[in-house]
Amino acid sequence: MEQKITVALAGNPNAGKTTIFNALTGARQHVGNWPGVTVEKKEGTVKYNSRDIHIVDLPGTYSLTAFSLEEIIARNFIVDSAPDLVVNVVDASNLERNLYLSVQLMEMGCKLVLALNMIDVARGRGITIDEPLFTNLMGVPVILMNGKKGIGLDDLIKAIISEVDKPRPSDDQNRLTYGSEVEEELCKIDCILSQSFRSPGVANSRWLSVKLLEGDTEIIKKIDSLEQRAKIIEQVDKSRAHLNNIFGDSPEIVLADARYGFISGAIKQTVQIERTNRVNLSESIDKILTNRLLGPLILLLVLYSVYIFTFNGSAPLVQYFDSFFSWSGDMISSILPEGLLKSLVVSGIIKGVGGVLGFTPLIAFMFFAIAILEDTGYMARIAFMLDRVLRGFGLHGASMLALMVAGGIAGGCAVPGIMATRTMKEPKERLVTILVAPLMNCGAKLPVYALLIGAFFPGNRAAIMFLLTLISWIMVLLAGRVIRSTVLSGPSAPFVLELPPYRVPTFQGLFIHTWERTWMYLKKAGTVILAVSIIIWALMTFPGLSPERKAFFEEKQDKLSSSFLKDPAVSLILKNQQDLKSFEDSQSVEGKDTQQIDTPLALRYAQYKEDKLRLENEEKSEKLRGTIAGRVGAGLVWVFKPIGFDWKTNVALLGGFAAKEVVVSTLGTAYSMGSVEREQYPTLSEQLKHQPGWNPLMAFTLIMFVMLYAPCVVTLVVIKRETGKWRWMLFAMVYTTVLAYVVAFIVKTTGTLLGIGLT
Repeated sequence: MEQKITVALAGNPNAGKTTIFNALTGARQHVGNWPGVTVEKKEGTVKYNSRDIHIVDLPGTYSLTAFSLEEIIARNFIVDSAPDLVVNVVDASNLERNLYLSVQLMEMGCKLVLALNMIDVARGRGITIDEPLFTNLMGVPVILMNGKKGIGLDDLIKAIISEVDKPRPSDDQNRLTYGSEVEEELCKIDCILSQSFRSPGVANSRWLSVKLLEGDTEIIKKIDSLEQRAKIIEQVDKSRAHLNNIFGDSPEIVLADARYGFISGAIKQTVQIERTNRVNLSESIDKILTNRLLGPLILLLVLYSVYIFTFNGSAPLVQYFDSFFSWSGDMISSILPEGLLKSLVVSGIIKGVGGVLGFTPLIAFMFFAIAILEDTGYMARIAFMLDRVLRGFGLHGASMLALMVAGGIAGGCAVPGIMATRTMKEPKERLVTILVAPLMNCGAKLPVYALLIGAFFPGNRAAIMFLLTLISWIMVLLAGRVIRSTVLSGPSAPFVLELPPYRVPTFQGLFIHTWERTWMYLKKAGTVILAVSIIIWALMTFPGLSPERKAFFEEKQDKLSSSFLKDPAVSLILKNQQDLKSFEDSQSVEGKDTQQIDTPLALRYAQYKEDKLRLENEEKSEKLRGTIAGRVGAGLVWVFKPIGFDWKTNVALLGGFAAKEVVVSTLGTAYSMGSVEREQYPTLSEQLKHQPGWNPLMAFTLIMFVMLYAPCVVTLVVIKRETGKWRWMLFAMVYTTVLAYVVAFIVKTTGTLLGIGLT
């Protein structure tokens, strides 16, 4: 059996590396994270003539200098894991910039294949490449490719296998020379280093000498254990000082100039550019899409289109998912007998997990829209245009899409919004975006808004929703400014962004991007919400009523039914409890109108039914208040009294930690309205309007608190995973809740003093 081949795929961002990776591996790939960091790790396999080729897609990087996290990950994998070969994907239309990474890979001494991708774009710009001469000058195989159309894939695989089967090149083979002065100093360092250094990977003492001369801190750490470390460092310092005196520049600049000199010479000999006055297509499009006046208007239209596509497009599927879980709950409810098991399965598991899985179509549509923006190249233009505005509030141009996904227009979800920050490179701006994204109006908050606006602001629904959208953006910007000025203070990282050429995305690429992100959401969020739903169910179920209180309510129920059966208008038709039960079953199953059966009976049964439901809900309310969640809610009354929340509202807000939608269902139970069917107040909104203490001001205060307080548990877990720190998850939970309390207190106090919304 032939040994498996491990191939590392390296390249600059926007060179088409992911397109080639998807074309090679297809569905035979999986996505995770590199150990200890949140940068995605993609791996896949391809079979060719009984050979298994394991491909690792390294993070996109411009060099291997180890300034950024992506550069460190890519370089460490090549050095420490020693893949059998590295495929360097190069944008054929931007050779000079892309080949800098190629030269650094050649310096490392690893087996290398250059995949000159997007050759069609290069030819469209009048660029002609002499492939045989270019291969000869570089000393490695060069494959001309169009990854989007699959051109050159077979040649690439053949070149991989051919190169892997060859002996590893010697240290002197294809060596890049830096001039006599630099080479002399490198020789001095190498002579000392090679005496004690033995590398099991691809790194050789020559490459290490180059990196030491550049002052690479990561490489300096690697020689800490060597016996002659002090002697090596002494020689490095002498060599750096010597070269700086001679050239007037640091060795890093001298070495970079030598690399670019080699690249320039190779390009002059092998590349011909047809001189033309034509402006390429991408530049022509950018004159419109990034125009100072038209650009922002087009951007708003594009973002609004994403919103329409995501939420309207996924609506039928979301409804289908909801119907499926509702049907599942009804079916299980009809099978299982009354008791804790039924409550756990229906209320705890099906409704809990179903509430999250019901968002799956929305998540998939959102990720599909994001993939289109990324693959076409428009994502970079969004960041470019909005960077100046958002930077004033401590955010970043690249923050915009994450905030839109999280609910910028209203109706998004913080989970994919936070995950969308993975496209951001600057750590501080990415972190502050993660921390403020939950303040957006996610779809889970909309049921709460709809309930309270419908009850207390029925004539101004659109205006109130528009106001809430503005408030959420204001809060995001202000929170971003405060966080960047305090806990994440420091200068903003420069936002240097390459504007890639516009491309038509492939369906395969869009599908793979959408699937891998959606599956990650299902796998992570689905399992977490299952555990949380069970916990919330337990907190709102136990310890329940004492035996004495259960007997009390049973006795009241018996008295109520006995009194009903003794009524002269009833006793003529219903003789005993069994007759009453049969009559009730017939009403619920057949849906008969009691008035058509017997008008006096109908009137008395309607009153009996209302009294019975009131008694049942009185029992529910007392049971809820006696649970762990109810006791905690009652214990928090003194905390929330200044903003007008009673223990029932507190219980609803506790449920909102699992998912904000839970606030609505918990309010119904807590206020003993979950199953009341009165003609006078048929809906929860109507019931709230007639509850003591409730008025428009109270409703708006609660809306503000729900908008801003702690993110749901799934969002908190994602924050922990994306930041890698528990402290940021806890910070997000605490600061948002404090902000919610302060804003709600201001709203409540101001409204009370001015007499606004009290009636």
